[in-house]
Amino acid sequence: MIFSESWLKEWVNPKVNREDLLQQLTMAGLEVEKTVPAAPYFTGVIVGEVVACEQHPNADKLKLTRVSVGNDEVQVVCGAPNVRVGLKAPFAKVDALLPEDFKIKPTAIRGIESYGMLCSDQELGMNFAEQDGLMELPADAPIGMDIREYLNLDDISIEIGLTPNRADCLSLIGIAREVSANYNIPVTEPRYEAVTETSTRKFNIAVEAKKACPRFVGRVIENININVSTPLWLKLCLQRAGIRPVDPVVDVTNYVMLELGQPMHGYDLEQLSGGINVRFAKEAENLVLLDGSKHNLSSDTLLITDHEKVLGLAGIMGGQQTGINKQTQHIFLEAAFFDPTTMAGIARRYGLHTEASHRFERGVDFKLQTTAIERASALIIAICGGNAGPITEVVTTDFLPQRPSIHLRKSKVSALLGLDIDNTAIESMLSNLGLQCQAVAENEWKVTVPGWRFDMAIEEDLIEEIVRIYGYDKLPESLCSCHNEMLSFSEAENLLQQLQIKQILVSRGYHETINFSLTDPLWQQAFDSQTKAIKVQNPISTEMAVMRTSLLPGLLKTLVYNQKRQHTRIRLFEEGQTFIRENNKTIQKNWLGAIICGPLMPEGWSCGQNRLCDFYDIKGDLEALLKTARHDSDFSFVKSTQTGMHPGQTAKIVKNNHCIGYIGAVHPGVLKQLDIKGPVFTFEIEKSALATVTVTKFMPLSKYPGIRRDMAIVVDYSVSAEAVINLIKQNAGQWLKDICLFDVYSGEGIEQGKKNLALGLTWKHSSRTLKDDEIDKLFDNLVNILEVKLQAILRFQ
Repeated sequence: MIFSESWLKEWVNPKVNREDLLQQLTMAGLEVEKTVPAAPYFTGVIVGEVVACEQHPNADKLKLTRVSVGNDEVQVVCGAPNVRVGLKAPFAKVDALLPEDFKIKPTAIRGIESYGMLCSDQELGMNFAEQDGLMELPADAPIGMDIREYLNLDDISIEIGLTPNRADCLSLIGIAREVSANYNIPVTEPRYEAVTETSTRKFNIAVEAKKACPRFVGRVIENININVSTPLWLKLCLQRAGIRPVDPVVDVTNYVMLELGQPMHGYDLEQLSGGINVRFAKEAENLVLLDGSKHNLSSDTLLITDHEKVLGLAGIMGGQQTGINKQTQHIFLEAAFFDPTTMAGIARRYGLHTEASHRFERGVDFKLQTTAIERASALIIAICGGNAGPITEVVTTDFLPQRPSIHLRKSKVSALLGLDIDNTAIESMLSNLGLQCQAVAENEWKVTVPGWRFDMAIEEDLIEEIVRIYGYDKLPESLCSCHNEMLSFSEAENLLQQLQIKQILVSRGYHETINFSLTDPLWQQAFDSQTKAIKVQNPISTEMAVMRTSLLPGLLKTLVYNQKRQHTRIRLFEEGQTFIRENNKTIQKNWLGAIICGPLMPEGWSCGQNRLCDFYDIKGDLEALLKTARHDSDFSFVKSTQTGMHPGQTAKIVKNNHCIGYIGAVHPGVLKQLDIKGPVFTFEIEKSALATVTVTKFMPLSKYPGIRRDMAIVVDYSVSAEAVINLIKQNAGQWLKDICLFDVYSGEGIEQGKKNLALGLTWKHSSRTLKDDEIDKLFDNLVNILEVKLQAILRFQ
């Protein structure tokens, strides 16, 4: 919203300097984004009148004039096309300083002395006039008066940034209410009196879209003179509000919009047929707007039409065919209330953003339309003449907004703000904002919200207004006083805070990545076909159409991105949420995922022959993570299958007989389909499985030597080494300290379908030296158990 300081002070004039006013506006939530002077600095320019004008004797395009400056007349040579006797214009005297340090001096032009310069608006840095030539001043402009004083050129334009909920401040009256409330002074509001009806002509109005347009007001004004000039004061108001003057009718409707916040439109009545109808667009309709752009209209676009054609986009812009022009004599003025929900986003769809659409999308006072019509009618008749007909109004009360009555308690105000505000001050602040306060009990009020405030519904909204006007900077500052107690944490949970899972992965060469929770349905289906992903109603793109059920698609996309930028050794991890719909509820889980591909070691002279990473490398990284958290004994890896994964190199991660993740190689077919250079290995594990760590218990080191026994056993190829190790742990006794699988062999000398596992077992006692016969007995028992339960055959020991 842009307005001039002088215009605001016509409504409300606090006795403060400019800087204080601007600061107060910002502190009240109306942030002053910038100020622009009405004109650049210049001196020595006054109001002059041309009292004589004749042809220059030595030049066809120059005129020799005499200019009255009040108590004297001076000779001036001028080449402006509109210079004439009786014209009043800005006159720069000798020694005047114009913008850009241009100083006026006596000079001879084609042999004739010239003492000063008649000025255009551009020469004064204002860019205001609608035509080339001198800036024409009103006939009553006082000769000899300083032009800065006459045009109030020490004024400034103030631009404020508004949040979408403050549509009431998209008008001068709204800004005035804010200043009134902040300084507790009255608003001097102009009197809006009904014009005398001197015509009986009406134009019929019908509203089909009653919910979208619950109020529409119109009036015919006949016999206007559209070719008169808009008064200078009105042009200055518009110019300093950033709006270009056009013609008297358009200028008046723009002025009323800035003044009251009600967008309006004027039609050439002779171009209308039958009557006005407000309806939604029909199939194949189109419209050429005032700016010359042509648009095909969609069915949810609200239109203003007559009985034959489309007149304009409701609340956005009028059509070119029915716009006011130099031949217009009769006009139809309209002012309406359009539902903000209906208007939202329509202008942007057509690539438009107008002052009207900006206001209607945020909400206009639904009681303002008749007042705006009367105000505009009075100004048009005063400027252009004419005969006003009766006002026609179509209103559907059921669809007009209902303004709430809010119960306000002083106790609530004190509780939220931490200070005691006097009752009179509360009532004054709210009343100055236009709210009606009625005391219903001691320290309690019933507050009725006016039609121009769409952002108030609950008690807290009123309290926000109170503190905003009271001043955030005036709230008391005090140190919080509270009784603190140490919260109890289990040692397992506390250790987790010290355990930096991410740091462990980083230390092993991984880089963290953060991906969107939205992903491509095709990628999602490729890795989790069994789970139905949650669809997004209005996706940004087809590649972000569903909520992810796995971290792997995002990790793979990041891997592809890096491979295309010549990175060969890639190690990535991500911690994030997945989303699954179960029993009409969205279940969110935190997961930790990682992915690797490329050489095992970074490129370097000391790496020797650098092999590609494999399944056991990423398994080792995961086991290191689990071991650091002292979880490794709680987990097991069970051969499995998974969508999008290699069937022979995939395992479930199991904890307490519950699957909490998977690990394995991405299927070569998927890699080929996605154009990924492989092989690629990944794991994904529920973060909750790492929520606690095993608390360390102190145990003294044994001073006694251990005894190691090696065994080589032959088992079926389907028997996993993990099954063998678990069976040994269960039956090797309490002195067993370590099991090491140091060889796996199948081939020559081993029966087909069998494999040889070589293991080293170490026993150690904490308080004595173990004897060989004790270990021999345990070892023989283990061999028998392996033979019975796994059909293992001992090759050697």
